Amino acid sequence: MNTEECRKQIEAGKAVIGIEFGSTRIKAELVLSDHAPAAEGAWEWENRLENGIWTYTLDDIWQGLAGCYRDLKKNVQEKYGVTLKKAEALGISAMMHGYLAFDKDGNLLVPFRTWRNTITEEAADKLTALFGFNIPQRWSIAHLYQAMLNKEPHVKDLHYVATLDAYVHWILTGNRVTGVGDASGMFPIDPKTCDYDEAMLQKFDALAKEDGYTWNLRNLFPKVLKAGEKAGVLTKEGALRLDPDGDLEAGIPLCPPEGDAGTGMVATDSVRVRTGNVSAGTSCFGMIVLEKPLANVYPEIDIVTTPSGDPVAMAHCNNCTSDLNAWVGIFDAFCEAMGIKADRNRLFSVLYNKALEGDPDCGGLLDYNYFSGEPITKMEEGRPLFARTPDAKFNLANFMRVHLYSSLSVLKIGMDLLLKNEGVKVENMLAHGGLFKTKGVGQKILAAALNTPVTVMTTAGEGGAWGIALLAQYMAEGDGKALDVWLDEEVFKDAEGETLQPDPDDVKGFDAYIARYQSAMAVEKEAVRCLKN
Repeated sequence: MNTEECRKQIEAGKAVIGIEFGSTRIKAELVLSDHAPAAEGAWEWENRLENGIWTYTLDDIWQGLAGCYRDLKKNVQEKYGVTLKKAEALGISAMMHGYLAFDKDGNLLVPFRTWRNTITEEAADKLTALFGFNIPQRWSIAHLYQAMLNKEPHVKDLHYVATLDAYVHWILTGNRVTGVGDASGMFPIDPKTCDYDEAMLQKFDALAKEDGYTWNLRNLFPKVLKAGEKAGVLTKEGALRLDPDGDLEAGIPLCPPEGDAGTGMVATDSVRVRTGNVSAGTSCFGMIVLEKPLANVYPEIDIVTTPSGDPVAMAHCNNCTSDLNAWVGIFDAFCEAMGIKADRNRLFSVLYNKALEGDPDCGGLLDYNYFSGEPITKMEEGRPLFARTPDAKFNLANFMRVHLYSSLSVLKIGMDLLLKNEGVKVENMLAHGGLFKTKGVGQKILAAALNTPVTVMTTAGEGGAWGIALLAQYMAEGDGKALDVWLDEEVFKDAEGETLQPDPDDVKGFDAYIARYQSAMAVEKEAVRCLKN
């Protein structure tokens, strides 16, 4: 689409805006009738560890949202010479799970507890036993029940519990709702009703009643909506939250807010049964849309849903590229010390491609990339740790390869339960996220880890902000089509991508590496014990 046509659509209010709160960046995408991103904005932010809790403040959230939108507005002005004032639809997405607790007056009762916290093991274990359904530590219900077990005073004053995207949506529209995919990271979903599981709600309410609480969970949590449903409109106050300049008009329809798992599925066209995707950035998760329920309950596997409510098995890892990026930063600093100004994209490319020259099992090197705990490997805390034996093949290729392996090791452990133990079928795995920006490298490593073909599409770098923009566009223009059909026919019909088959030697090498990784977990546990924050 040419610049003039884009300008006309934006002026006519035909643009769609998607905004996603990631772990380290808030990103906005503006999409037009061809479904392709036409403009973008971003805001860098970072969680903080305060009193043992990973959190962001409410000021962080609103400053970041306004800053991201301002950057989008600036990009639109620079590219098309027009001020962004109206839109056909808007969507909000964010990293899933966590705990935002409010009283009847809308006051935040305790600091936001993000997905990154691993402080709810007791609650998660007890709820998993009670429900016969895996409740991970990250889930909102685990945070709520842990607060009850801890007898935290704020619990008696609860009036609303939300995830980050549900909270932002509430303030922008006044509606306490969320998408079914996001809701599935708060509490188990009944696939027949695409709503919170009623039998499990009653079991939890009985626990709350025993402790003297008068609220019930259905009223405490946001109402569940499916993709395509209308979720409210942008209020005047909400418009000023986004655009303090006052240019953005109120009344824009919003789609149900969604978590980053759901927007990742949409952005990779992975909402159909037997499709899967892996998102690899600060955190990492792999998902497969199930054709039948799993035979067993696994504490390592989340059962969530697509934005349409279809069951999805997900292996979620708290840590992915943070340690890898830190090591690349060391090489960048070395270049600077040598008087060389290295292009950062080229630095990543050179180091990543060097990894392909390494031994399939990393030559005896070992790495744990744990900035925080990892429930899949039962680590409450983490310490980044690199280790080797004296006779290991310590060279640059193996060093970079082991850090790429480390980024996907916990994912492999979780996904092996699905692919090997359960025999879950996946026709192709779509990959997206920062790990796959260097062409072919992360893709090849992932194919080895999962022993399955991996596809990276040309749109893989667009991510969740594009995914939530598409969900907003689907609400506005879907015309009653099923989400998977609309995506196939309207968005991805001409999509291009490259598929890599797993290399048998790499598969054997990764399996050997994982065996060594798991057998040496005591080393990581000892590091946590000895190295105090």
